[in-house]
Amino acid sequence: MSIKDITIVITSFKSEKKIRKCLSSIDSQCHVINVENSDNQEHKRNIEKEFKNVRCILAGENLGYAKANNIGLREVKTKYALILNPDAELFPKTLEIFLTVAQQNPDFAIIGPNIKESRGQENDPAILDARVTTSVKGFAMFLNLSEFKEFGFFDENFFIYLEEIDLCKRLSKKNKKIYWCPNISIYHEGGHSHDSLVDYQMELSRNWHWMWSTFYYNKKYKGFIISLIIVSPKLISSILKFFIFLTLRKHEKKEIYYQRYSGLINSIIGRSSWYRPKV
Repeated sequence: MSIKDITIVITSFKSEKKIRKCLSSIDSQCHVINVENSDNQEHKRNIEKEFKNVRCILAGENLGYAKANNIGLREVKTKYALILNPDAELFPKTLEIFLTVAQQNPDFAIIGPNIKESRGQENDPAILDARVTTSVKGFAMFLNLSEFKEFGFFDENFFIYLEEIDLCKRLSKKNKKIYWCPNISIYHEGGHSHDSLVDYQMELSRNWHWMWSTFYYNKKYKGFIISLIIVSPKLISSILKFFIFLTLRKHEKKEIYYQRYSGLINSIIGRSSWYRPKV
């Protein structure tokens, strides 16, 4: 096996600056598919010109993390795919170590790496430790595509949040193997996959979708009534804090808690995850 057996799939939105550090950290022999959640032709031209190993697919609109990743994964022709956030960066041996762990555990469906919080020296483990787990974090997921042929990828009802937990849960129910390997390190900035100019609007979107996904995920596995009981404290808290910050005339805080309330209510009444950041 070689690095050419891996395709990296990166879903982006308003990430023109962030994604360059990510792409620069990837070996140029590795094919990359960047699914950009917009119709930004300039982004596509610039990225494909600057990085010859990258193919940029424009989604045409903001489809969200789950659906955009599925678009990229369906285009992959290699044996393995690495889903990677645009605010993550690989170390020189990251892909090589993924392949070694894959060889040692050929029955795997997903291998998840360890998060490294600095861009410092990469760990060079003498012994690779792959631990069976029930879920891994979505910022970087190494997929054995043969295990997904009749299974599918992400549930596209999720716009963002909990889609990777849902995927891992469905895999576990089918007795597919998920591993977490602490010896594989990937730097992840976290919560900064977009450019800083759109921070506030993205914060509103995050709060709306976190609440929507929380109820939807619980309803999917526990039913409506149990899920309603689970989210009731969050619903009450969002209403109370909305009125507190309204009284205090703290507009930004008020809007955040309104979005939390709105996301929950929309999910409870069965509406799709329709909210999009105003950017």
